[in-house]
Amino acid sequence: MEQALAAPAMEAPSDGDLAFEALYRSSRDDVYAYVAGLLRDRAAAEEVTAVTFERAYRKRARFDPRRGNGRAWVFGIARNAALDELRRRKRHAELAVDPADLDEPHAHEDAERRETRLLLAGALAELAPRERELVALKFFAGLSNAEVGAVVGISESNAGTRLHRVIEKLREACDGAL
Repeated sequence: MEQALAAPAMEAPSDGDLAFEALYRSSRDDVYAYVAGLLRDRAAAEEVTAVTFERAYRKRARFDPRRGNGRAWVFGIARNAALDELRRRKRHAELAVDPADLDEPHAHEDAERRETRLLLAGALAELAPRERELVALKFFAGLSNAEVGAVVGISESNAGTRLHRVIEKLREACDGAL
């Protein structure tokens, strides 16, 4: 007697699952860049990025779009996961100038570009941790001022003002070193 084996039909993904997948695909690289900048450890950044999206997936039913967009919500989770990792390590975060700096020596750069990058790295090192975090969220992760504000718990205009002040500090530090 012949018996046919049938695999159970898979359910079509829900709208919520599709929305979460779109959020994941649009923000995973930026979350990783942000976390890598905070932790300065690629392996830990990969782990924290995975933890971030695992937590977001489990909490997706609690997401309230009236309180902000999905990207800002995920970056808030990423921030908390990175801080959890830093607490676990019992050390302070120092942001990298660029997550790519962790692996690449920039041998292909011309002297002027290399000098500018080094000046900026020095100026970033002099910033307070909260100021470096603003720079990481805005420029490493590519968040808007509204998203930056939502992640750190300040208004969009306050985020813009603080970012402007930080950029001016960096500009002055770099101009003063030339």
